[in-house]
Amino acid sequence: MTPYRYEATGRNRKTLIALGMVWASIATAIVWLQASIWLMGGIALCTAPALYDLIAARRSGVALGPNGLSWFAGKGTGQITWDQISHMRLDTRLDFSVRVSAVLITGRKVRLPLEATPPADIFEDVLSARGIKVERHHFSLVG
Repeated sequence: MTPYRYEATGRNRKTLIALGMVWASIATAIVWLQASIWLMGGIALCTAPALYDLIAARRSGVALGPNGLSWFAGKGTGQITWDQISHMRLDTRLDFSVRVSAVLITGRKVRLPLEATPPADIFEDVLSARGIKVERHHFSLVG
């Protein structure tokens, strides 16, 4: 069984483009529509987490090895051995993000950090190729 590893960083092109578009829209609203600077400042403040990710370039990822599944995101880490996992659950949310949970044989769910999970289709294929049961649930509100 070959190991699988996925890593990502907060410093990426999508974040940079999204921030640029939001800030350009805010500047346009202020200049062309004479929008309130206080209101636009409040909206700009909502981009602070994305700006922090861009500057800090936090690394995150997941690894599948012969002994189990491990992940890291920022300073947080976790690990589960294969004999503890009943199956993996992939929940597609209303915003089209996919949350990954390891359902343990005890029934408890361990949710992987969103920023540490690989693209859902690739991750499902990798898990299935290793003989791990995968459940997909689309557009569930809770799970």
